[in-house]
Amino acid sequence: MKATHLGQYLGALGLMLLLSSPVTLFITSGSLTAAVVKAGLGLVLVGVYLATNLESFRQFASSQASFAFLRSALTVLVALCGLVALNYLAATKGARWDLTQGRIHSLSPQTVTALESLPEKVVAIGFLPPTHEANALLESLFQRYHEQAPERFEYQLLDPSSSPELAARFNLRAGQASVVLVRGEGLNAPHTTAASVSEQDLTNALIRLTSVGTQRVYFITGHGEWPLEKEQANAADPGATLSELRRQLLHEGYAADAMYLVGTTDIPRDASLVIIAGARAPYTEPEVEVLRKYLAGGGRMLYFTDVGLEDGLGSLLAEYGIQLDEGVAADSQFNSGNPYVLVSKFYSNHAIVKPLVQRNLNVQLPMVRSLGVLREGMAPGVRVEPMVHTSQNGWVETTPAQNAVPSDGEKAGQLTLAAAITRDTSDTPDKRFGEARLVVLGDSDLLLDSNWGHEPNRNLVMNALGWASHQVARITVRPPDREVSTLELDASAVKRMRFLATDLFPLTLMGLGIAIWLARRHK
Repeated sequence: MKATHLGQYLGALGLMLLLSSPVTLFITSGSLTAAVVKAGLGLVLVGVYLATNLESFRQFASSQASFAFLRSALTVLVALCGLVALNYLAATKGARWDLTQGRIHSLSPQTVTALESLPEKVVAIGFLPPTHEANALLESLFQRYHEQAPERFEYQLLDPSSSPELAARFNLRAGQASVVLVRGEGLNAPHTTAASVSEQDLTNALIRLTSVGTQRVYFITGHGEWPLEKEQANAADPGATLSELRRQLLHEGYAADAMYLVGTTDIPRDASLVIIAGARAPYTEPEVEVLRKYLAGGGRMLYFTDVGLEDGLGSLLAEYGIQLDEGVAADSQFNSGNPYVLVSKFYSNHAIVKPLVQRNLNVQLPMVRSLGVLREGMAPGVRVEPMVHTSQNGWVETTPAQNAVPSDGEKAGQLTLAAAITRDTSDTPDKRFGEARLVVLGDSDLLLDSNWGHEPNRNLVMNALGWASHQVARITVRPPDREVSTLELDASAVKRMRFLATDLFPLTLMGLGIAIWLARRHK
């Protein structure tokens, strides 16, 4: 290679280094040392070019090519300005797309519904020290809520130590990191707190803040039903409790209590809902009569059973059009590898399951009991709507310990796994509501703590609660337990990355391009 050609390559590179050194100092890395090194190296390389191409430089400056060069340089400059303008617009006003697998930067449908149904403005106050690790996360979360409902959701981030009067107003302890939501204005404006810095807790707090009254849910006990508290769990199976369900109920504004039917004549009038979950011992006739009276007067109930359980409620369920099949529901195609662990995407158009259909969420039900829908012998005004089914390849296996294929005499075809029932009770004297609501599901294991993390199942149950208790806003898809994968970077690392991505790499590519152009020009 001739010295003049080498000088041209080095000169082109030196010119880029020299011109980009202010960018390095003021925009990319902010390092004075890096900028000086680049400028110095650039001057040296330009000097090499002048020393080896002095005559060519004179000819170039006096020829038509110089005008072409200036025109090209001006074009590049305009293009760069255009890119800068586009980046500025994208950063300040551009749309965003959440491409993460768990959609960790998008609000859930439940949050969107809660924000859109706010009756008045809510102010969220994050009491966190400026150095708290959750500060950036909380601000980002607040910002998304505000963007969804700018007229009804505002937020502040305050240092508790610099706002002692507000901390005292909301009874915050010194050094405590909290989120307080205030509805309306004034010293007596209602407020509540979020349990932690997460979308689920913040949305639950919003729902509590805007709920009118408390929805009280009674869990019937005394027949071997699943316990509500972890302390009541069987030592051999500590996850077999409903404590996670109870916790979610409390977060969504319900009150959850256990209740014995024996010795009573009526369900308490403040009951929004009654739940029977996995009863293993038969109900007495007086207890059945209490439940019958409750439903006939417009009561609301969720009923969960399991394979092989006998609780003496068959006649009551038959009055509401449901008969429990004897055996295990199986599906030869839609399962998780075991024909008794069903995976279903077969839903009706019922309001409870519509959100699951919209989000393409499949429920998974292990060892579920199928339901028979009766056509006669029901109480007046009863209407049964099946909600969840197996595929057409389903069957009821009556001897699961012996085989897992359909046999003669076994019920086969698309089975019903869950159903919603209504009954017109508008003419009933002293009624609770004008319509009784009952949801029946042939699996209570999905309520247990160990299974509560399955998102579609959890939403199916909570939507059934919302529908039965007539809480329309709670029929939705809740924020999932998102697995957040983040890369922690300090300020120095961010500067280095910015320098590499926006300075060094583009310059290197431009230098290579010029070198290739020059090499071709001299062939």
